Amino acid sequence: MSMGIISVIAIAVWFVAIQEFLKPERKQSNRKIVVFTSAGSLLTLVLTFSLFQNIWL
Repeated sequence: MSMGIISVIAIAVWFVAIQEFLKPERKQSNRKIVVFTSAGSLLTLVLTFSLFQNIWL
């Protein structure tokens, strides 16, 4: 159940990051891009680690 919630949050974070990338360059916030990309990467890493842990069990 918790992996499902983390998955939904990861999808939402990546969606927001992509929306920020699609803005014109003058309106982009570098801080938001760094924060959302870092959060998305961390959540993706957690999901990947959990997947491999379930495969090996």
